[in-house]
Amino acid sequence: MAQFFSVHPEQPQPRLIAQAAQIMRNGGLVALPTDSAYALACTMGDADVLERIRRIRQVDARHHFTLVCRDLSEIATYARVDNTQYRLLKATTPGPYTFILEGTKELPRRLLHPKRKTIGLRVPQHAVVSALLAELDEPMLTSTLLLPGEDLPLTDPEEIRERLEKQVDLVIEAGFCGPEATTVIDLTGGSPVLVRAGRGDLSPFGLEAE
Repeated sequence: MAQFFSVHPEQPQPRLIAQAAQIMRNGGLVALPTDSAYALACTMGDADVLERIRRIRQVDARHHFTLVCRDLSEIATYARVDNTQYRLLKATTPGPYTFILEGTKELPRRLLHPKRKTIGLRVPQHAVVSALLAELDEPMLTSTLLLPGEDLPLTDPEEIRERLEKQVDLVIEAGFCGPEATTVIDLTGGSPVLVRAGRGDLSPFGLEAE
């Protein structure tokens, strides 16, 4: 049975954040709100929980997981970022974007796309996520809470607990969380490429939705 924490969306209770972080350190899988849609989250070093996410989402090894970081300096630890990419990241983070970048040797190989050696990275603008990252003192590995065969991610924490109560260890409720996933931008080439249009504005990248 999944635990259920109601957390203040702007001033999350330190006690609950500490408990959530401990659940993750103990190998727990958490459903949590972000500045876009709900996501499944775990510590980046736990291979078993990674497989649990793959089973829930029904995705294979080519699925891009997202490493949620506190800031740009943390992104630079786990991804190769040149000056042009850095300027784009600085202008658009924190925010509802996921960036596909080439991973560094700091990342376990299992987290990278098997052929491209890339990873999704983002810096969300959400107080609960920021507090949890600070408590963990490391990035979280996440995936949008989009169940197989459905067009939109889950947004209702009560429904998430009901549908996934035996598959996740904790559901965090922190007020309204919209149904739009992040905008995904591939920055591995010479110019930004739109992978998925979502909540984030495309204009900073000179892109338009198809």
